[in-house]
Amino acid sequence: MPNAAMSFESEPIGRVMSVDTMRVFIHVDDHELLKQVMVGNLIAIQGATGHQFLISIVERVTRLPSDSLAATEGAEEEAGPQAEEIQDTIRAVLVGTYRSKDGAGGPSFKRGADSCPQIDQPAHLIQGTNLTAFMGVLSQDVPTDKALKLGHFAIDPTAQAVADGDRFFQRHAAILGSTGSGKSYTVAALLERANTLNHSNIILLDMHGEYASLAKGQKNGYAAYFKVAGPGDLAKPKPESLFLPYWLLNRDEMLTMLLDRTDQNAPNQAMIFTGLVGESKRKRLQEEKMKEVEATFTVDSPIPYDLASVVTELDRLDNEREPGARAGTDRKGEWNGKLTRFISRLRAKIEDRRYGFLFQPPKESNVYTWLQGQAVTFLSTTCTTASGIKVVDFSEVPADVLPTVVSVFARVLYDVQFWMQASSRTPVCLVCDEAHLYLPVRADADAASKRALDTFERIAKEGRKYGFALLVVSQRPSDVSRTILSQCNNFIALRLTNEQDQSAVKSVMPDSMAGIADVLPLLDIGEAIVLGDSILLPSRIKLDKPVATPLSLTKNFWREWSEKCSNADAIRAAVENLRRQVKA
Repeated sequence: MPNAAMSFESEPIGRVMSVDTMRVFIHVDDHELLKQVMVGNLIAIQGATGHQFLISIVERVTRLPSDSLAATEGAEEEAGPQAEEIQDTIRAVLVGTYRSKDGAGGPSFKRGADSCPQIDQPAHLIQGTNLTAFMGVLSQDVPTDKALKLGHFAIDPTAQAVADGDRFFQRHAAILGSTGSGKSYTVAALLERANTLNHSNIILLDMHGEYASLAKGQKNGYAAYFKVAGPGDLAKPKPESLFLPYWLLNRDEMLTMLLDRTDQNAPNQAMIFTGLVGESKRKRLQEEKMKEVEATFTVDSPIPYDLASVVTELDRLDNEREPGARAGTDRKGEWNGKLTRFISRLRAKIEDRRYGFLFQPPKESNVYTWLQGQAVTFLSTTCTTASGIKVVDFSEVPADVLPTVVSVFARVLYDVQFWMQASSRTPVCLVCDEAHLYLPVRADADAASKRALDTFERIAKEGRKYGFALLVVSQRPSDVSRTILSQCNNFIALRLTNEQDQSAVKSVMPDSMAGIADVLPLLDIGEAIVLGDSILLPSRIKLDKPVATPLSLTKNFWREWSEKCSNADAIRAAVENLRRQVKA
């Protein structure tokens, strides 16, 4: 049943007095009605026909003395402005076109103004039954099979805010908000919505372990949970322990970890190491009798190889001596002493238990078919025994290699998706939690972060073609790569109090929408400005809370200082956890 159309039988609130591109200035006739107008309210302006209205969002409400009053401002007999001497104006930004009749169908709404409003056209405040009718039109525009319920509109709590799920994920999205604004709950709510679908596939990169509560086995949990192996998982890996063996790293990623670019022998070290790795991979392919792969592979191909034999050969070259010019004498070989520092850095990484998930993986991680199994685990959907929602905990990964490790994980999955037959691909979304930690502004990035940026910027630019989406989550949007944010076409912007962060959000919004971002520091917890391709009307929305909530990292300082005593045994245990590098 079509929704009822809006009807404007009462007097308008005012008339158009000025039009500036996408902004409209309305002179208000009803001074009492102006008191009901707030920033964010909707205004309908009569269009070219009786069935057409141009919809705008109020940006500013102003009351000023008229020019005639200003001229006599200093007169002592004037105690104050009279009603007829008041000039009330509303500034609003045009967002779309509403038709009470759309051909043979009922009312409809589309983004963008079909025409600019004419001077002196009547403008009506959308409220009451008209607001309910308009919100119903917004909801009906999204087909049921694409509907992604986000929450309720702030201006009409009875109306559900529904986004187009296809457009939200396929064109990348960002969830931005200060600490404590409700980002984690928003992410959990989206995962919960996706989990109701038959074949969802979302992989959440969890930097602090706060989404472990969504794992199967937890109360209301539903996600498959993995944790990048820490030092305590090396001897006896747990079922959820995830290893990312060194052979997954391509040439640039490996050299970023090992090479000191200030070393005068760095070019030689890179050349020798690359050649030895290539030969070791070739030897492995010959052992596996993979002739077709051997004919076309490159040094960047993810093929297991023996790192110990590479180190042994590096040692031999570093200590090699060759016959001298005179009989019975010898001299240093071509590479003697030039690889020493590189070998030392490589051995230090191999022996450091913090990097065990890379350099000390279990034997099964070096089996040729291991990567196929991992790809199936992370790219499979709920049509198998695996869950379509996966949480990968990176909380125990050392900070200095975090960008490299995250980018390797993302790149391998993206490469598998890239090389898959187009007809067999199923869409995948990578949720980048705390993105500012590993996707910084390029000018501020070190070598490791630049490698990560290369990977994620490639996904941001090309991923849509291959069914690979990004959902960027950050509390510091000003510190996140501009390239990646500019590729996001959907934004859920929660409260942002920092001026730089507000500016970063405004910079990626359309010019006509930048004024809406002024309300960001005033939003309540769990409130957001939602705009982009997935939602017809940029709106202030009260987001729904998830059933399975993430582990809250916000402490109630004052209350706990009043009620809760510290635990000395827990402090002592934490010291031992620190020493063992294992969380109990």
